[in-house]
Amino acid sequence: MTFEDLFDIDDVEDNNDVRPGPWWRHTLWTVGVTAFGVGLGWAGASSSIGESEFGLPAVAPGPFGEYLVAWTVIGLLTAGVLRATAARVLVYIPGQIAAVLLLVGTRLSLGWRPELPVLAAMGTACVAVAALWSAFALRGAVKAARQRAERRRVRDEDAARTAAADGGAVRDEDAVGRP
Repeated sequence: MTFEDLFDIDDVEDNNDVRPGPWWRHTLWTVGVTAFGVGLGWAGASSSIGESEFGLPAVAPGPFGEYLVAWTVIGLLTAGVLRATAARVLVYIPGQIAAVLLLVGTRLSLGWRPELPVLAAMGTACVAVAALWSAFALRGAVKAARQRAERRRVRDEDAARTAAADGGAVRDEDAVGRP
């Protein structure tokens, strides 16, 4: 077994983990993951375990609706990026990644109430992590497609050589799959 065999994803493709489907299903998934992540962050900030001086403070005093709205928009972007990629290629745990990013971001925002530039930087980092996760998935899919094409080419060339050695009247173009 070689190093490349450990990361061969041909057998994973049979699990139907790519999530194609109608747009409304993707939208529903995106909204659900966003609501779950932001809701968990809000619930975690609403209840404080222990004293706030030893850890993350509970919800800071004052209105917090604008932070929930901001993280909902950030969450829709984050989950949308991951789901759009997962609709085309295999993405490892897109829902969990989006939910954890939103939970942490919402919890931090409600505990410390950052100013708008810091909140924007946090949101940008969240979407950037989702885009990076998607880029790794796309890179893996491209690499797997190249490996499959190379194996198919080698298999077709071997079939052509075998047919020619057996004395079969197979044209070279037919054996390799080219017109």
